Amino acid sequence: MSAAYTYILKCADGTLYTGWTTDLVKRVKAHNEGRGAKYTRGRVPVRLCYFEEFDDKTAALSREWQIKHLSRREKLALIDKFDR
Repeated sequence: MSAAYTYILKCADGTLYTGWTTDLVKRVKAHNEGRGAKYTRGRVPVRLCYFEEFDDKTAALSREWQIKHLSRREKLALIDKFDR
């Protein structure tokens, strides 16, 4: 099995987007080229500001769900801890 990632992007309008992928570089590039999620298409450029690595897709999807249910403040705290 290949690694899977859960990530948070900061969009050009300041909003946050959470997703998962098996290839971070390719996925962020797709978001910035307008081929990512519908949500990010009108909010480019996006910047990768947080990610976690998992052994499989199931774990990454589970973590994505958890993060999506956090408040903006909690997401920003995750990003802040990650940036240090």
